[in-house]
Amino acid sequence: MTRDAALWLRFLLAGAVNTGFGLLVYALALQAGAADWLALLIGLVMGVVFNFLSMGGYAFRDLSLARAPRFVLAYALLYAVNLLLLRTASPWLGSPLLAQVLLTPLMAGLSYLMLSRWVFNQPRQHHTSP
Repeated sequence: MTRDAALWLRFLLAGAVNTGFGLLVYALALQAGAADWLALLIGLVMGVVFNFLSMGGYAFRDLSLARAPRFVLAYALLYAVNLLLLRTASPWLGSPLLAQVLLTPLMAGLSYLMLSRWVFNQPRQHHTSP
C-alpha cells in the first residue's frame, strides 16, 4: 500500500469515529431543542480536541501543538461551509438531521483536502538546542 493510500485509509477510519461522535452530539443537541446552527456549533466545539487527537495522532501521525491553530481555523472554515450547505439543504429535505447525514461525505472530502494540504502538509519542526 502506498503512503498516500495508507494515509487516506487512516483518515477514513479516524473520520468514521469522529463523524459518529459529531452526529451523535448534533442529534442529541437537536433533540434537546437547540437550533440547527447551535447544534452544529456544539458538535464542532466538543469534537475539536478529540478530532485533533484522532486526526493528528492517528491519521497524520503528528500531534505537534504548533499545528493546532491551523487545525482550529480549518474546523471553523469547515463549520461555515457546512452551515451554509445545511441551511440550503434542510428546507428541501425537511430535516436538518437528514441534511447533515447527506452532507457528511462532501464535508469529509473537504476536510481531508484542508487537513492534508494546509494543516498537516509541512514537515514537522524539530527543535534543536544550541
